[in-house]
Amino acid sequence: MEGRTVEQAREEELLARARSGDRAAFAALVREHGDMVYTLARRLVGDPHLAADISQEALIRAWKALPGFRGDSQFSTWLHRITVNTAWTQKKKAKRHAGSSLDEVGELAAPFDSEHPEIAGEIAELRTDLRRALNALPEGQRQIVVLKDIYGWSHAEISESLGITVTAAKVRLHRARSRLARMLEDV
Repeated sequence: MEGRTVEQAREEELLARARSGDRAAFAALVREHGDMVYTLARRLVGDPHLAADISQEALIRAWKALPGFRGDSQFSTWLHRITVNTAWTQKKKAKRHAGSSLDEVGELAAPFDSEHPEIAGEIAELRTDLRRALNALPEGQRQIVVLKDIYGWSHAEISESLGITVTAAKVRLHRARSRLARMLEDV
């Protein structure tokens, strides 16, 4: 178990069992990663009901694709990619526009606990403005901003998840942030 934590060893063991068809092992992986899948889907599409559908579909896709999982990346990264792709596909199927709500974006900053209600009000207004601006971004740009600025992913993780180069991830993030800045200047 050189260089691995107990949790990593347990997950590797569960993955090996799940890849060979053990449903109980996969169920254990779902218990460990299911909330993350739903939260990511919710942040990508905004709608809690659509996010629940996306989560379920992503986990079904993961189960079906699990025998082909080579372990080149972490299981969570692989599951993130499936979730992002499923969200993209489901949104196209649902014919939703890119302006769907991202209610959880308000969690970008911790709630401001202060004796100064005017400052708390300004922060709430800024969150609303940011939420609107994110909703107005094209889907691809919004995904990159969510993955980088909310989840804190590296450019390499984003590129792997979205199937693009690291350079493309950096360029798209820069363009998305520039667009957000212009939108927020207009507020």
